[in-house]
Amino acid sequence: MSIDKLIDSLASQGWYVWDDFLDLSDVQAIKQCIPETLQDARIGYQSTLQDNKGIRGDQTVWLESNMGAPIVRYLDKMESLRQELNYQLFLGLRDFETHFCRYPNGGFYKKHVDNFKGQGRRKITTVLYMNESWQLGDGGELVMYDLQDKALFKLEPLAGRMVFFLSEDFPHEVLPTQQKRESIAGWFLTEKIL
Repeated sequence: MSIDKLIDSLASQGWYVWDDFLDLSDVQAIKQCIPETLQDARIGYQSTLQDNKGIRGDQTVWLESNMGAPIVRYLDKMESLRQELNYQLFLGLRDFETHFCRYPNGGFYKKHVDNFKGQGRRKITTVLYMNESWQLGDGGELVMYDLQDKALFKLEPLAGRMVFFLSEDFPHEVLPTQQKRESIAGWFLTEKIL
């Protein structure tokens, strides 16, 4: 069962790739809930939030339950996972935040770590890919590194695939896209969102 593989893999190596986390019909239903107009993504946290096209070139919208039933089903599935991760790994996860990301042709996100400086609230990062017709050469792959800057793997952004990893332990980047690339990034948090 994939949930057992997720638990074992997070405990032993800190990351896990779950192919077919969602089926294609679920991915398509979620995409239909996403508004056409998104906001340019920013970097930083609270008072340090800023635009920086030299670091990232995607557009985002935070997912909310009022966006439609497919979003609610996705959030419910992530809540069940949060509870199971706490039960099995005692992680103290208290919430989940998530946004849809769209990388236009030429978009990228340079190497970074998902916890803001001085913040430790993001414990596990998730990325769900939504690219139904991705092919080799389309770009937008995720490259994961260890803390010694050694590349661990390059992951193709195939629809329905989800990657999980410990937010503080794995610097990562999104390679430049040659086609539009869509995903949902999320974080299991050790603090409740107010």
